[in-house]
Amino acid sequence: MKVIELKNVEKIYNDSEFKVHAIRGIDLDFEEGEFAAIVGPSGSGKTTLLNMLGGLDKPSAGDIMIGGTHINELKGSKLIDFRLHNIGFVFQSYNLIPVLTAKENVEFIMQMQRRPAAKRLERTRELLEKVGLGDRLNSRPNKLSGGQQQRVAVARALASKPRFILADEPTANLDSVSTENLLDIMEQLNREEKITFIFSTHDARVVKKAKRVITIEDGKVIRDEWKEEDVR
Repeated sequence: MKVIELKNVEKIYNDSEFKVHAIRGIDLDFEEGEFAAIVGPSGSGKTTLLNMLGGLDKPSAGDIMIGGTHINELKGSKLIDFRLHNIGFVFQSYNLIPVLTAKENVEFIMQMQRRPAAKRLERTRELLEKVGLGDRLNSRPNKLSGGQQQRVAVARALASKPRFILADEPTANLDSVSTENLLDIMEQLNREEKITFIFSTHDARVVKKAKRVITIEDGKVIRDEWKEEDVR
């Protein structure tokens, strides 16, 4: 089942003197349960594409559909509510709320969704156990390593049961051991939760784990490859 559909998507930034074509006529589909990496040199359009998929930026032309909803047509509170219930984010810099514990950071999205306290606690404990932090529920970010903070961020992204998760350079600030542990956990959660993961990355370790690798240069998709065991 298709989770995301992009049709002839373009993004143009208007400078006072000239136009910058960040994305040029991209057509892409992502299906439920994919574990995909978007790669390319700096300035190729990876982050711009991720921002549009997440509803953080709008295309200049074309259409983006998530579960049949045209997200480029949503505005204001409708767009915020759609993101809240459909999209999870994992950032390079973790973006945890420093005054909240690991448990409270994971619960935060579900509080915004107005889910009952008992359900929030059950889901939080389940996810922190899955990412190997069941014993750190009450630890604040400054008491956690970088790898542990990113695992909390993954649990938070999964908490709302989104259609897909966007991970923008999630391993950039991690050492090799933390990166391998995080990727193993994300791969396992991808299988268990059936949630699509889409990475923007320069990290060869992420690319190695990905089942699909999409290469972008100058705002265009130049390659879209499935690993042999995952050819569809």
